[in-house]
Amino acid sequence: MNIMPDRLREISWDDALTLGSPYPYVLAVTIDKNERANIIGLGWWTFVSWEPKMIAISVGKGRYSHECLEYCKEFVLCFPSDEQREGAWLCGTTSGRNTDKFKEGGFKKLPANRVRPPLIEGATVAYECEVVDTRDAGDHTLYIGKVVAIHGTPEKPRHLYTIHYKKLLGLDHRGNMELF
Repeated sequence: MNIMPDRLREISWDDALTLGSPYPYVLAVTIDKNERANIIGLGWWTFVSWEPKMIAISVGKGRYSHECLEYCKEFVLCFPSDEQREGAWLCGTTSGRNTDKFKEGGFKKLPANRVRPPLIEGATVAYECEVVDTRDAGDHTLYIGKVVAIHGTPEKPRHLYTIHYKKLLGLDHRGNMELF
């Protein structure tokens, strides 16, 4: 029997994002010109430097969070625990322009140590970041943040991953998974 090997073929952007899933799903906390905290759900983020520690987030130019980041060049990047999945999903599917995502998502604010946006209580990990550079990236802006403080909740090791913004799953650093 002659078996043909699988071949790479051209596929759509949408199919590629789905096949490349899951992506770690994070919540970026920003503040607006009235000092009101806002949260955006993101799958497009990455570590970009070990020393100094830096993280980049990609935010659509039409998003309310983009407006917030242009006002205050600081953000807190939180890995929501799996118990926070419903609120986390709200943060990625609803604009904060007219919605208090902390209230509607059931999140509690904690004061950050070094930046103005607050932390989210119960997050697995939270990075306080000061934006040190931005890059135009088509319909998004890449915000590069220097990590100035790090917090964590070790007893909540499972955080969320997105399958192309269609569903979430919880996964911990040991590989234990739960699909929601």
